[in-house]
Amino acid sequence: MNLNLKPAVAAILALSMVTMSANASQDPPPQPPKKHPVKKAAKTPPGPTVEQQIQILRQEMQGQIDGLKSDLADKDAQLKRAQQAASDAQASADRANAAASAQNQAVVDNAAAVNTLQSTVTDLKGNQASLATTVSEETSSIKKAIDSPNVLHYKGITLTPGGFAAAETIYRTKATGGDIPTAFSSLPYEGSDDYLLSEFYGSGRQSRLSVMAEGKTSWGTLRGYVEADFLGTGISSNNNQSNSYVLRQRVVWASAETNSRWKFAGGQMWSMATEDRKGISNDSGDIMVPLTIDPNYVTGFVWTRQYGFRVVKTFKNVAFGIAAENPQLLYTASLAGNTPYAVLGMAGQNGGNYNAAISSSSPTTYIENYTNQKLPDSAGNVVDSPVAEYATVAANTNIANYAFNVAPDVIVKAAVDPGWGHWEVFGIARFAHETVFPGVTTNSTKYGGQKDIATGAVVAAASTTAGAYENSLVLGGIGASMRVPLLPHNGLTFGAKGLVGPGMGRYGATTLSDVTANAAGELEPIHNVSGLFTLESTPTKRLTLYLNYGGDYAGREDYATAAGTTLGAPKAAQTSPGGKWGATWAAPKAAAVGYGSRLLSNSACNTITGGNPVKSARKGAASGCSRSISCGT
Repeated sequence: MNLNLKPAVAAILALSMVTMSANASQDPPPQPPKKHPVKKAAKTPPGPTVEQQIQILRQEMQGQIDGLKSDLADKDAQLKRAQQAASDAQASADRANAAASAQNQAVVDNAAAVNTLQSTVTDLKGNQASLATTVSEETSSIKKAIDSPNVLHYKGITLTPGGFAAAETIYRTKATGGDIPTAFSSLPYEGSDDYLLSEFYGSGRQSRLSVMAEGKTSWGTLRGYVEADFLGTGISSNNNQSNSYVLRQRVVWASAETNSRWKFAGGQMWSMATEDRKGISNDSGDIMVPLTIDPNYVTGFVWTRQYGFRVVKTFKNVAFGIAAENPQLLYTASLAGNTPYAVLGMAGQNGGNYNAAISSSSPTTYIENYTNQKLPDSAGNVVDSPVAEYATVAANTNIANYAFNVAPDVIVKAAVDPGWGHWEVFGIARFAHETVFPGVTTNSTKYGGQKDIATGAVVAAASTTAGAYENSLVLGGIGASMRVPLLPHNGLTFGAKGLVGPGMGRYGATTLSDVTANAAGELEPIHNVSGLFTLESTPTKRLTLYLNYGGDYAGREDYATAAGTTLGAPKAAQTSPGGKWGATWAAPKAAAVGYGSRLLSNSACNTITGGNPVKSARKGAASGCSRSISCGT
């Protein structure tokens, strides 16, 4: 019992005692018991008095109060024990609840742990299977790398060998006297000896060898690449017996590419003007050459392989580049058979490691001079008559003529890969110079003095230094290309490429001339155009179908007039009639000067000359220039 109840209990007990005392004083005296007849007994002693009874009652009440107090004490003790037991029970219950909660949490944690364990076991099983697959693949890869490696490793450098063996055949309905490459600028006319004959050749000379060396650094990647084939021709190479053709330089370059995608490359490589597969690259596998076995590819294809140094910056979808590349000037001029004397190049020097060999030599007869002789005419009268004096010289053709170049070709290019196709635009700047000797001709340097029949005066041998001056010019062109997918699921793509500008003939597959000469003997640019369309399809991984059609064109540079041509005059007066160039024996007449002159004709090339079978296939006297060539593959 709570201690706060004790005063209340004491008050109740006191009130009870008072009540009982009052009742005892107020109650009527007890009725005397009925008298029954009894046997007369001994006299009973007198009963207790009221005071005694009250005392007895008090004693009894006190006993009862003491008993109640004792009971209350016992009950209080029991209550305390019960409270303690309840408290202990509550504590036990709390501990039990806590234990139960902990047990429940442990169950939840155990369930989560079981789930995690099950997931881990599942993952372990998957990882084990994956690890087994990886180990198997790694084992196969290691075994393959040992038995048939794709790359070789040497002192931190990765070497990737490459190449292929080729066994190719060529059949042409009109003979050109060439191997795998087709000389598009030397296709025979109908009246030429080789037009009536076809040709067949088998060749393994396009077989190729290559190796790529690659090394990683903290700032980027270093690469070096060498590629060669057997399309080189030695001095004694022929098809007679051993077919011993020589290994030639095809591509040799080195590059450094930074992690920020700046690339620096130099060496013998594909020109930056050539179309790339993606971005701007000098890797041979990234060059989009037409799908044909002909190493000259197809007319209209813009390309060279030459020394160059380039800098390229590549972003996500666009690349910009600039290159300085090895120049070479292609020159052709028609000047009435008596070429003005100008120096713009020469055959190579053996001591300088350039090719100086002669590829052909043929005798040519010239009129060296005229003399006046006393000869009878048809009427028998003796008169002064001009008699030609002839001289025969050997006209030699060199294998290679090298232009004296003043500066490298400069090419700038931008390539975009927007996600649909590949797009390029580029520009080429070229530079040329020469020394011009006014009034000097090839005949005057060969023969010296000539006597003019009209005046009888002897024209002295012209000086090759008097009045000489340097002439220079700048050439330039712009080009573009595109290659887009038409039917991606069939691998069908369409491509177009073109280049236009003066002096761009060298970059076309036909290699038409870049420059010619005007009547003053000065360099004059020829306007060139090259264009190519391609259609390619790869329906399966092992089948590719293609169609190419393109052409190269050279514009007409004609400096002749009907009244005559001023030869040797300054450029400003080159179309004026009259004038002399070297020596003449009659009044000046219209002469073909430049490239593609209207006074020249290739019609004789389509005519078979000669009156007997021996001469029936002899070549006609063509004098024109090739200006437009196209073909498809």
